Amino acid sequence: MQKLPSKRDRIIYWVCTGLFSLFMLTSAIPNILKAQEWVTVFESLGYPLYLLPFLGIAKILGVMALLYPRFPRLKEWAYAGFTFNLTGAIYSGIAAAGFDPQMLVLLVPIGLGIVSYVYFRKSTRGRVV
Repeated sequence: MQKLPSKRDRIIYWVCTGLFSLFMLTSAIPNILKAQEWVTVFESLGYPLYLLPFLGIAKILGVMALLYPRFPRLKEWAYAGFTFNLTGAIYSGIAAAGFDPQMLVLLVPIGLGIVSYVYFRKSTRGRVV
């Protein structure tokens, strides 16, 4: 018989997932709107501006996948996409301008994403995903 996640585990999962999703949404909306701050960042990195709305929409779809209680395989893809997004952002920043201590702020959403994923996997252990 499968053991259900404890109330504590569910609370940790939803708090971390909610905060992580909020962080991703706060970066998705300016991407979609092509906010000047993001345009400047993308130009300094040498990326084409048409990627901005694409990344914003992908982030919103990823957040929807994380928050919707079904489709665990889709959640796995969303976690992978966010990992690539955050890792790519760090790498791009370091490659273009070197290390900036402000980049350490990204450790917060990365940590939240990791905890969210660990508790998601804990809740699906023993089930086909």
